[in-house]
Amino acid sequence: MPDRPNILWVVTTQWRAQATGYAGDANARTPWLDGLASEAVDFAQAVTPHPLGPQARAALLSGQLCPDNGVRDYWDPLPADVRTIAHALNDRGYDTAFFGKWHLSARDRNALFVGEAHAKQIVPPDRRGGFGLWEGFESGFLLNDPWLHGTRLPEPRHFKGYQADVLVQRAAEWLRTPRMLPVFCVVSLEAPHPPYHAPTPHVSEPRKSRIELRPNVPVGGEAAAKAREELAGYYAHIEATDRAIGKLLTEADLSGTIVVFTSVHGDMHGSHGLFRKAWPHEESVRVPLLVRFPKGVRKGRDESPVSLVDLSHMTLAWAEGREWHCKRDHALISMPAATDIPLQCPHAWRGFRSAKHKLVLREDGKPWLFFDLESDPLEMKNLAEDPARSGEMEAMRKLM
Repeated sequence: MPDRPNILWVVTTQWRAQATGYAGDANARTPWLDGLASEAVDFAQAVTPHPLGPQARAALLSGQLCPDNGVRDYWDPLPADVRTIAHALNDRGYDTAFFGKWHLSARDRNALFVGEAHAKQIVPPDRRGGFGLWEGFESGFLLNDPWLHGTRLPEPRHFKGYQADVLVQRAAEWLRTPRMLPVFCVVSLEAPHPPYHAPTPHVSEPRKSRIELRPNVPVGGEAAAKAREELAGYYAHIEATDRAIGKLLTEADLSGTIVVFTSVHGDMHGSHGLFRKAWPHEESVRVPLLVRFPKGVRKGRDESPVSLVDLSHMTLAWAEGREWHCKRDHALISMPAATDIPLQCPHAWRGFRSAKHKLVLREDGKPWLFFDLESDPLEMKNLAEDPARSGEMEAMRKLM
């Protein structure tokens, strides 16, 4: 591996770990990611530390858990004085760039989540996380025809096309530009986040009747019907986004680049009768994490309990020519504040997750969920009230 390799993060939104072809999802058409996985390290136990957008992004960029990084609530912006991985790599002689969804600026509680007003909201230069070039949008969930502003775009500019295609095209152009310094680039895509039935270019939604639901979706009821309705659009956006990522992989020379693919959180999609994120279940907290090293330095499946909060530390090690290994046997997961956004988990909680167990405590410290993930990967049997498991739970509690 080069002493100072180029590094690219491709970060998606709401793409749960189970929803890829290489992970065995029969619904997912992801040939480009399947190909990337065949050349990469697949961190098969990867989790988001906080399964809600702003908290997950703050932890991802800062390398600190919430609220230590200054973000506790959904509405909290990333403080201007928080150092990010971009600051660290700037100091080490990297050219740094960010393209896409930011979701770390101040947000108006009374404004609509979806639409041009949110998409055109200006993120001030001093709140862009230290990136040398920043070109994106706060949010708005416009999966087509996005508005972008930033270093080269002082006022929001309307771009025609599928959002992911627009972003990867602009990122590829930046990556192709000859430069003397190594580069660190983040491409932050909003899909496959709702609205699930937003148009997808050259991709048809699969038939709802043919969608295979996870076995922990209650059979035959409202949850199953709603899940099929949503998943038809979800998997169409997964296919369209996979194609966009394929364009990025082919239109820029990434032969000397460490390429990362991940997502900030997942989506329940009817599992346990629940929807959206902020829940502590696997569909919400497990995320895909692929790392392709140059020249096949390392590849294969890795069962380390890696968290997205580790990714900045991993990246810093790569930039310094060091190897990084997970030294823990578990990851901490939490929602440090309750959210009143419809369908999301309405409770604050904190948890411990390893490849074998998951313990989740309520805000008052009482056990809420306890699962044996080895024998019960679908989390069908909550053992939190089982007195025979109290010793195990207490040992995990001490690690939290």
